[in-house]
Amino acid sequence: MNIEVAKQNLSQVRVELHESLPLEDGQARLRVRAFALSSNNITYAVFGDMLSYWQFFPVAEADAADWGRIPVWGFGEVVESRSVDAEVGELLYGYLPMSAELVIQPGRADARGLTDTSPHRAGLPSAYSRYTRSAADPLYRADWEKQQMLLYPLFFTAFLIDDFLLDQSDFGAQQVVISSASSKTALGVAHLAGERGIKVCGLTSEANFEFTQGLGVYSQVSTYNQIDQLVREQSVYVDIAGNRDVLHAVHTHLDGVLDYSMTVGGTHWDHAAGAAMAKLPDPEPQFFFAPTQIAKRTKDWGTEQLDARVSSAWDRYVEWANTWVEFQLAQGSDEVTAAYLELLGGNADPRTGYICSL
Repeated sequence: MNIEVAKQNLSQVRVELHESLPLEDGQARLRVRAFALSSNNITYAVFGDMLSYWQFFPVAEADAADWGRIPVWGFGEVVESRSVDAEVGELLYGYLPMSAELVIQPGRADARGLTDTSPHRAGLPSAYSRYTRSAADPLYRADWEKQQMLLYPLFFTAFLIDDFLLDQSDFGAQQVVISSASSKTALGVAHLAGERGIKVCGLTSEANFEFTQGLGVYSQVSTYNQIDQLVREQSVYVDIAGNRDVLHAVHTHLDGVLDYSMTVGGTHWDHAAGAAMAKLPDPEPQFFFAPTQIAKRTKDWGTEQLDARVSSAWDRYVEWANTWVEFQLAQGSDEVTAAYLELLGGNADPRTGYICSL
């Protein structure tokens, strides 16, 4: 069973049933035990063509132009293997489709994990083709599986955003302004930047204002119609909403004091090309692609030091997130589709994290 969406109309969803094909030599079959859904997955769909997210789990060739499978993060159990690198019964964490199963071709394996070397994933970012063996994962805790599925991919992105800004001395800015401030990626950035003492201002909807302000990680929280209340001081803008009107309003209000503008996501996917199509005041927004920062820090620090820094920050973040996040189970194609459409429509409670299975 696969859940697929129309590439040009993300609200159009279908469920495709398929027979499990026999494995070839070198392949392994994963039962997708569970995966998380969040606004992050909407971003994957919005940028599916631009950043090749559709290529990770291709649909049937005849439908590939119109339909796609949105990647998610979760746990897969090896239920059948014809590969020496994957043992039946072991649990793997990584990038999965919204499906009941996934066939991979394990390679470049070591004690900590393996890579899917299937031909269609050649040339795609290796970080998204890597699967971690839970038995050897320093982050893994059985009682934190839900947190790892839902929060870790978003936290890791947030860690890389904050690390990128830190590496650039925040571009000389005195404050970081973040849109879609109630999103879990934004909250991760705010938590990390706040730990190192920089002023963080969040922009959110009126519906999410009270929740966002109540978390206490932002120095200031404003709604999207209060952008003119932002202090005009040297600033960095982290755009997670992807709303063109909000982007234009921020650039206009902070014209002359905006040192850097970063595009991260598209939670407001249906407002990506709004009314404000006039030329933006400088600076030109720069797209943030997490694998680029991963590669830089792996070269700078080495894998072990990068993992250690992330792990330390992750432990602190989860202890805080556990005070407000609420998990909601979605089982079966109807419930998973409903959860996806709730997120797509921007109607999900920001406290909620969907944990899904098919």
